[in-house]
Amino acid sequence: MEFRPPQREVIPLVVKNLLIINVLVFIATAVIGKQGIDISDYLALHHWSSDKFRIWQLLTHMFMHGDVGHANAQYEEGFMHLFSNMFGLWMFGSILEQYWNSKRFLIFYLLCGFGAALLHLGVLSFQYHQLHQAISAFNAHPDVNAFSQLFNKYHLENITPFSEFKAEWLKYPTDDRFAGTAKSLLDQYYTLQINEPTVGASGAVFGILFGFGFLFPNTIMMLLFLPIPIKAKYFVAMYALFELYSGISNSAGDNIAHFAHLGGMIVAFIIIKYWNMTNKKTLY
Repeated sequence: MEFRPPQREVIPLVVKNLLIINVLVFIATAVIGKQGIDISDYLALHHWSSDKFRIWQLLTHMFMHGDVGHANAQYEEGFMHLFSNMFGLWMFGSILEQYWNSKRFLIFYLLCGFGAALLHLGVLSFQYHQLHQAISAFNAHPDVNAFSQLFNKYHLENITPFSEFKAEWLKYPTDDRFAGTAKSLLDQYYTLQINEPTVGASGAVFGILFGFGFLFPNTIMMLLFLPIPIKAKYFVAMYALFELYSGISNSAGDNIAHFAHLGGMIVAFIIIKYWNMTNKKTLY
């Protein structure tokens, strides 16, 4: 049996309030940031090994967008991050909220966000463990060749102190005095990595996207960037594969939490299957 999206309000209650909260938090982050206070230190999601991690960040990070809380804020980039997530929330979330009900949709949204955050933190734990081992191996046998290997593996060419230091060390490869500086730089880099914040509702929104594709698989979608009609189930499947590929490839300069997106989709699948199995609502 094929379900069709129901006739709907433009913006139902929960979606409307989520949109309002996200916009207000974005504005507040920018305004407070101009006063020299970066509230992302408190509300953005940090890895649990960071001194900045707080349990409430599993929730609050979902309402923050962009890097707008400091003097060198990227407002245009931050706005586009907010807009893309809120557009997806409105377009697909409005359908799901009216298909279910407001309470169930809110539970679904928050659980997808939590699940996305946990998978993201788990992947980070693996990556940080690898980084820590690599740095420890270098510290045991520091030389310019080992430093170059780390430099290339972790794409440090875009970090000025590293690129300048490497160029200087290559001039005097046998000078042992460089080893101590290299260790200090790598320790600083590791600290920066574990303190890197994550913000955005993308994990929850990807859960919504999956939910739409699961419940209305044969709904025809028309992509803005590629005006070709495609069924929702194929669009979601292709997007999931793209996120998996992007997460595994870990390209230089890519600051998107691809595994968080996948986490939102995985949790969405589990929730919908559970609701179906417990006959809380017939889904197909």
